Amino acid sequence: MELTLVLALLLLGIVLIVKGGSLFVDAASWMAEASGIPKLIVGATIVSLATTLPELLVSVMAAAKGKTDMAVGNAVGSVTANIGLILAVSVLCMPAVIRRRDYLLKSLLMLGAAALLLVCGGAGRLELRISMVLLAVFAAFMIENVSSARQAMAERSGAPEERPSAGGRTLAVNLLKFAAGTVGIVWGADLLVDSGSELARFIGISERVIGVTIVAVGTSLPELITTITAIVKKQSSLSVGNILGANIIDLTLILPLSALVSGQTLPITAGFARFDLPVCLLVGIVALVPALAGGRFRRWQGAALLGLYGVYMALTCTAMGL
Repeated sequence: MELTLVLALLLLGIVLIVKGGSLFVDAASWMAEASGIPKLIVGATIVSLATTLPELLVSVMAAAKGKTDMAVGNAVGSVTANIGLILAVSVLCMPAVIRRRDYLLKSLLMLGAAALLLVCGGAGRLELRISMVLLAVFAAFMIENVSSARQAMAERSGAPEERPSAGGRTLAVNLLKFAAGTVGIVWGADLLVDSGSELARFIGISERVIGVTIVAVGTSLPELITTITAIVKKQSSLSVGNILGANIIDLTLILPLSALVSGQTLPITAGFARFDLPVCLLVGIVALVPALAGGRFRRWQGAALLGLYGVYMALTCTAMGL
């Protein structure tokens, strides 16, 4: 396969994932709301899961094809990109005051999962029992989401939410969106895994590097689009909340599922243990600990995160002779 074709397929995979993800989220949200599920519950569960579907499918498909380095690289690299790049841009543009109670548990869950994976990296593998612990963290996250949404609903005036139109034409359009979005994400994820592997072979670098760079950034584009939208609408909490939720799902659902799909203990190579996982935890600490201590995100955090991510990318590429 020609290098030009590989790059074209890689780009096509990213485009399909981004567009498919947008259609899927819109349709899934409409279906949930039309069925009478409150919008807050929809946002806390369905949307947070739907926006991470690209990462989930890419990692699971990679694991199923035996490309475990790409599976781990995509999940861990997406978290690092979400914080070091996307959250950094959000904080630089919209430093904001936060309510600690809204962020404390989510922050602890994310940092705890990242720390646990760092320990697994030292052992060189993600064992089944640790996967079960991570899945329990994911369950706690979803329960907390629903609980917070119900509490917010109780604090509202009590006026019933309007359901979106469920006419025949609207239903048909959203079913079509759902089907097209699903096909786009699945096909895009498959292209991204195969073309990413081919690109690694062409350039002579590891699938780990492709996973934590091109693939991770590509699958994080839905979060980037959400962040840009939130910046335009001046909704900083929407951006930060989406990124935190996506990161928890990346760490506590995607990697355990990848281990189960691969049918074995998920190996974590030395590169992840010594470099990628420590950086993932570090950017999380820089982003969340000062914000929780001071009750606000500040511009210096955004600048520091962008600097850390830039150094991380530079060292990753330099180490492979790029």
